[in-house]
Amino acid sequence: MIIDYIVNLSIYTLFVSIPLVIPSFINHKRVKNFRLWLGVYAGLFFFILVFLSFKQQGYSYDLRFAPIILVFAYLGPMAGLITGLFSLLARLYISGDWYPIIIGWGIIMICYSAMHKYSTRLTPIKKIVHLFGAYIVIYVSMVSVYDILRDNPYHHLQNLLLVMVGIIIGVVLIESYVKLHRLNGKLLKMYKKIEESESKYRLIAENTSDLIVVINNENSICYFSPSHKFVLGYEESVLEGIELSTLIHPEDVCRFIETLNGMYENIQSQSIEFRFQHIKGHWIELESRCMPVKGENHSIEHIVMISRDISERKKSEEILLQSEKLSIVGELAAGVAHEIRNPLTTIKGFVQISREEKKFDFHDLLLSELERIETITTELLSLGKPQAIQLNRMNLRELIENTLELLTPQFNMNDIHFTLSVEESPIFITCEKNQLKQVFLNVLKNAIEAMNKGGEIHINLKKASDGACIISFQDQGRGIPEELLPRLGEPFYTLKEKGTGLGLMICHKIIKQHDGSIFYHSKVNEGTLVEITLPLAC
Repeated sequence: MIIDYIVNLSIYTLFVSIPLVIPSFINHKRVKNFRLWLGVYAGLFFFILVFLSFKQQGYSYDLRFAPIILVFAYLGPMAGLITGLFSLLARLYISGDWYPIIIGWGIIMICYSAMHKYSTRLTPIKKIVHLFGAYIVIYVSMVSVYDILRDNPYHHLQNLLLVMVGIIIGVVLIESYVKLHRLNGKLLKMYKKIEESESKYRLIAENTSDLIVVINNENSICYFSPSHKFVLGYEESVLEGIELSTLIHPEDVCRFIETLNGMYENIQSQSIEFRFQHIKGHWIELESRCMPVKGENHSIEHIVMISRDISERKKSEEILLQSEKLSIVGELAAGVAHEIRNPLTTIKGFVQISREEKKFDFHDLLLSELERIETITTELLSLGKPQAIQLNRMNLRELIENTLELLTPQFNMNDIHFTLSVEESPIFITCEKNQLKQVFLNVLKNAIEAMNKGGEIHINLKKASDGACIISFQDQGRGIPEELLPRLGEPFYTLKEKGTGLGLMICHKIIKQHDGSIFYHSKVNEGTLVEITLPLAC
């Protein structure tokens, strides 16, 4: 009897395994209505199981209900009904007692079909438990009704155990296959992603113009990107095994090695520029970004170095630098010309007054202004050897009054009056008087030009609370739109038809040299307020 058990279960296991194993060796698409075809396969396989059934004391033992339960649980009622129909035909073929067989089969099929509607959300294993429980109830009921071996219930228990063992074997095989299938699917997706990722990185590495080098912790080259051939002319076979420092400019080798060694200590990415020798002998300027790659023990195992040819950029920077130098020279020349105009205007005004009044008492003043012209010219000539400005302690009120005295002729000619408000206590600052006088002249001349119909200029000098003083100039000119105020002081930016845009730029530079600041407040047709803040003398 044990041998019969083993034979039946072995053949049953074989038939359950065949549809699980064969697809693993065949690359095929899923067959249409494969559930129904599996039901047909299970039904055909019933004929063999029924013919292999063995008898003890006139009672047959077989596994036909084990596949029916498995098919209902995994494939649904349609496949289960097909399998059950084959099992009925096989059982009727070898048995003469048809009536109880048909009734029992019908009850089981109806019960299983009904249970399927209420167990759709259950897992296959839970479905199998419910179906097997229903089978036990129906089996016991049929045995009781038809009085089959009532005096020897051990045979019925043995038959139920045989079916249960068959179900357990089938569940183990199917669930193992399902899990392996899912795992295999995940592995295939992972392999596919890895292949796609490798393909993308290979596409990037083989088609980028950047030079990619991978260096291991022994400073040996593990990888050269193909771009080395296009940028430097070297074949990959030539670079393999070569010492990288032999191709780096001798002046850059030490810095290159120090950068790599420093990365092992600091474990931080570094940037470096060095010259690399082309296969034809000339040097290529490279800009490299070196990034450390950590291993499992958090130590650096590789360094990835991505380099870019910056030779053309270096040439462009040199050309731009030369262009900027020329531009600065042009600005300086225009600025010098602009500043020479101021003393010349003063001289012109006094000469005109002298001509009208038939007298000439301004010799000292004219000589002072001519000295200013000489000073400006000297500064231009000594451009190659700049000299530090000489700062002296000055009374700011006297400096402003001297400036106003210079502009008195222009005030009179343009019908402009000025008022000077100063605190009683003297205000001393440390400055270069000619430079500050130049600032005040520029600001006042701008105010005169903005007031073509005359008016008043209010000048206020006071101390601030933070160890500084404030000089403010308020005119009654046409004003400046607020959106243009931030641009005042930019080179060549001017609101005048014949202006150069350099006057205020020079003012800003001078005030900055004196650790001060300059601000503008203006509204159209309401005039402009210029506030200059300078630190007081210690």
